[in-house]
Amino acid sequence: MKHAETVTFGGSGLDRAAELRGDDDALALRRAEGAVEVVLMWRGKLLVDAPELNRLVRLPVDHPVLEGAVLPPVLLGREESGRLVMAQDISGWEPEDLDEAEINRFHDTSLQQHPGLPEDSAFAELRRIMTRLSPRDAELAATAKAIAGWHVSHRFCARCGAESRMILSGWQRACDACGGQHFPRTDPVVIMLITRGNRTLLGRSPGWPEGMYSCLAGFVEPGETIEAAVRREVFEEANIRVGRVEYVSSQPWAFPSSLMFGCRGEALDDDIRIDPVEIDDAIWVSREEVMDAFAGRNPRILPARKGAIAHFLLENWLADTLD
Repeated sequence: MKHAETVTFGGSGLDRAAELRGDDDALALRRAEGAVEVVLMWRGKLLVDAPELNRLVRLPVDHPVLEGAVLPPVLLGREESGRLVMAQDISGWEPEDLDEAEINRFHDTSLQQHPGLPEDSAFAELRRIMTRLSPRDAELAATAKAIAGWHVSHRFCARCGAESRMILSGWQRACDACGGQHFPRTDPVVIMLITRGNRTLLGRSPGWPEGMYSCLAGFVEPGETIEAAVRREVFEEANIRVGRVEYVSSQPWAFPSSLMFGCRGEALDDDIRIDPVEIDDAIWVSREEVMDAFAGRNPRILPARKGAIAHFLLENWLADTLD
């Protein structure tokens, strides 16, 4: 696909500076030169400018608020200017009057402002702001969120159960008890635009907002190709057999650690029988109905979340630009 990497979180060309990971002397020198900036997280949210919410805030490495970091700095990459960008997490901070119900909603619109940070900044949920960020900030944000989440959920060695430690500037964990070495996890997921004639197959998961539908998706199993995963998932969820499958584009999806493989497939039949354990509903939707949903004119179906690869696939299907 000619414009595959225009999908959100892709295409910024970030130099990840892998040769500097774990080089403490080189990193210390860059810090002393003032050539390091920090993007900040709190409970998976990113610190951005407010009220625009369209730019990651970059802090100096000696900012006082970083004394409360719960993880050592993670090296994300190097900008074209040569400045390094690191990520730190201050999830130990407890905001006053925090509404736990709000931050755990499907659409979290809450903002948290830290008293020690600039007044024109706030922590915002990444899904809310992802389409507002530049491609570079979006890639940095997704990388920071994914790697920080991995460290939180993989503190202990999978071989012996002892607590491991972060090494290589955040890109590896080492277990001193048994010598185990652990690397960041990425889960492969297929998400597919399944069509039959002028219609596409959409489904919804339990707990989604009323009227929200998206392309079917599922995890790739061990020993399985992407194409086989597409056919298996569609059959398991909707009892629809799929013939030809083509890869279209990919998207890092740090919720918490997926890599979405966007595909298109041709349905061989159209008799839907859902597995209620897998999904809540599935329907065939015409191009015209999808177009109306995108325009906010469909009373039955909400448009796919903008910025997600499902929206990207559907948008390009409507425009006939999937090739």
